Amino acid sequence: MKKKTIKMSLSVLAVAVLSACSSQSEPGAVSKGIEIWPTIQSEVAKDPHIERQVAALLSKMTLEQKVAQMIQPEIRDITVEDMRRYGFGSYLNGGGAFPGNNKHASVKDWVDLAEAMYQASVDDSLDGINIPTMWGTDAVHGHNNVIGATLFPHNIGLGAANNPELIEQIAQVTAKEVMATGIDWVFAPTVATVRDDRWGRTYEGYSEDPEIVKAYAAAIVHGLQGHADEDFLGYDRVISTVKHFLGDGGTVKGDDQGNNIDAEQALFDIHAQGYVGGLTAGAQSVMASFNSWQGEKIHGHRYLLTDVLKNTMGFDGFVVGDWNGHGQIPGCQNDNCPQAVNAGLDVYMVPTDAWKPLLENTIAQVKAGVIPMARIDDAVSRILRVKFRAGLFDKPSPAHRPHANNTQLIGHEAHRDIARQAVRESLVLLKNNQQLLPLAPNQRILIAGDAANNIGKQSGGWTITWQGTNNQNSDFPGGQSIFDGLANQIKQAGGEVELSENGEFDTKPDVAIVVFGEEPYAEGHGDRETLIYQHGNKRDLALLKSLRAQGIPVVSVFISGRPMWINPELNASDAFVAAWLPGSQGEAVADVLLRNGKGEIQYDFSGRLSFSWPVHPSKPVNRGDKDYAPLLPYGFGLSYGEPSVLSNTLPEQVDTALNTSDVYEIFNGKTQQPWQMRLFSGQQNLAVSASSMALDGLSFRTIDKAIQEDAFRVDWQGPTAGVQFVSGNGFREDLARYQASAGVLSMTIKRGNAVADKTFIGMHCESDGDKPGSCRSDVDITAELQGLTAQQWQTLTIDLQCFARQGVAFDQMVMPFELSASGNMSLSFSDISIKPTGDTHASVSCQE
Repeated sequence: MKKKTIKMSLSVLAVAVLSACSSQSEPGAVSKGIEIWPTIQSEVAKDPHIERQVAALLSKMTLEQKVAQMIQPEIRDITVEDMRRYGFGSYLNGGGAFPGNNKHASVKDWVDLAEAMYQASVDDSLDGINIPTMWGTDAVHGHNNVIGATLFPHNIGLGAANNPELIEQIAQVTAKEVMATGIDWVFAPTVATVRDDRWGRTYEGYSEDPEIVKAYAAAIVHGLQGHADEDFLGYDRVISTVKHFLGDGGTVKGDDQGNNIDAEQALFDIHAQGYVGGLTAGAQSVMASFNSWQGEKIHGHRYLLTDVLKNTMGFDGFVVGDWNGHGQIPGCQNDNCPQAVNAGLDVYMVPTDAWKPLLENTIAQVKAGVIPMARIDDAVSRILRVKFRAGLFDKPSPAHRPHANNTQLIGHEAHRDIARQAVRESLVLLKNNQQLLPLAPNQRILIAGDAANNIGKQSGGWTITWQGTNNQNSDFPGGQSIFDGLANQIKQAGGEVELSENGEFDTKPDVAIVVFGEEPYAEGHGDRETLIYQHGNKRDLALLKSLRAQGIPVVSVFISGRPMWINPELNASDAFVAAWLPGSQGEAVADVLLRNGKGEIQYDFSGRLSFSWPVHPSKPVNRGDKDYAPLLPYGFGLSYGEPSVLSNTLPEQVDTALNTSDVYEIFNGKTQQPWQMRLFSGQQNLAVSASSMALDGLSFRTIDKAIQEDAFRVDWQGPTAGVQFVSGNGFREDLARYQASAGVLSMTIKRGNAVADKTFIGMHCESDGDKPGSCRSDVDITAELQGLTAQQWQTLTIDLQCFARQGVAFDQMVMPFELSASGNMSLSFSDISIKPTGDTHASVSCQE
């Protein structure tokens, strides 16, 4: 295939876009400048015949049936009988949800569930109507929820490949594999233009610049849905979703679900270009974003959802919400939110058991006039329009469609070949001293690093499970690790290869390839305070330095979902490759790094940075900035034979120091966001929801210290129990800077007359499904409590190193405080915080 390129020189961007880019960080008033927004001429025009069908069907529907079309529950929360009773317009499987809750569900299991839900939806014996339902799934880099599917590089890698024709092929392959499992609809493409790489969804973006995003949006919509004048939504295609509308890539400090403060012109010029491309290509659904614009949640933003997207841009498909995103609108809950519908949301994505009260409340709100009937009719007309366009009323049921149960389509060899090409084209060569690469394969080569033989790590988040964690290589039949590909080619060429994660070896190698990088993460969990790689725990740097100290040339292959501040790692490498998150076909890395058996270059590096590489870990840098000075610019990438430009002595120290005033409050009279206070005893674990509560052997009540109810007291009466502060949204928090600043956990407490037999303070960074104890620690503070004066407020501090040495990763914190005790004791708390004081005189010290 001839590679279609988009030049990456600054001169190609219009002055208006450059101007918008340079001002993107400056707050701007919401101008309501509707003239900014163009009318989109979609390739999919309205069909008078379909419009008549929609109107006729709508006229027969009851209010209850209409609202049911607007409810999208999740497969873990509904039964086939629920579908038969209510006739939901759609349903979804979230990340990590599988038929029968079985991660290894077969293709047949997926199809059987799709068939059962479809048949229940068209069964009119209970709900009186037979409208086919739709199944939506997050197929964001291939059909990534299904074991054995082809997994392509995540979007950041595809942006570096800069090949829209290849993107269309990838999308078409994804659609085929999705159709094999009976699913109609995918929540892709993500068209966020990412402006702060600290955002945990950076790898879901193609670029920091709207240029590539716009072209890719059109290409992937065409690949998923087909072309309007050819095979639109045929048996090889699925309904696509451009997401997340709008501005999720531009929130302050890259905060997931945070606030975008860009002026309206920049909102269009930077963040809306993917919608121009995707809607022009005929995308049939748009997903509303979790973030806010100028402080107003998008799920409730009538101006953007209705005035801009629907009325001005002319989008005639439907707007679906994100995972209970409507519940974040002020005044709303997951089960009650008329504001979202009135703003322009057409489909509530409502996982958990909130779907039933939400359906009932919405019906009641229409009857009460809170939601106009005209708004309901508009929403349902849009849903039905898409279903008619997709042929759902005419196609056979899921089990009887041409590709259904075709297991050969899942991970087909031709699909893997396309993925392998995508990996080759996504690799970016950042450094190549003395033209170390490409390597002759007939050498003795050491393969090191914990990502070398780890398909799950090289695939990243949204891989089988939501966060991409807890996967083994055996979960990827047909997949290849980076080591697999290297070893195969080295052995075929007569070379010797040794795999050693920690870099130890039996015989000194001629060269080492070290594959390392970020652990998998998805939204929320991936947000970071800084882009420093392995802040506070430079174990991979130690590996690189150890090899070089032994006179072994080092080739680094960096696995990451974003550019990172890796100056020390760059200095310690003779050659450095940004491999991003390549997916299941890791063997493609060998195609580029190694010569063939005849000593010839197999494939040159063609990937170019679609994200600027940062010179500072806390200061976003984007093409078009007024003072644009990255370490490596947008569009950078070496080819073989080109000299390295990076210094070998890049600065390895950067100022990210915290001031003594940078106190991280967990509780200071009230629980601070995003934490939630909970009580536990045995199998009981309850959120604190009242001023006094009791569990077995434990009681809690608020008390007064300086003002009313600014502290709390916990009383123990025997069994092990306690209080904890956990992430209220399930996301991890990055507190690495506090550990690096020799910080302490500080608490202002008052003990009673007795001290429990054993009292522990714990922290941990485990997520659901992690191996218990894999990322947690407990510090015994019994002696320190006994040393405090009873009935007096005092401060107790614990060196953060005490937790770090037991395995807590401070950049992945999900529980910064847990106090557990057994025996009889009373403790009161007025402040719990983390302080960057570097206090070497902590009550509990673990400094060397």
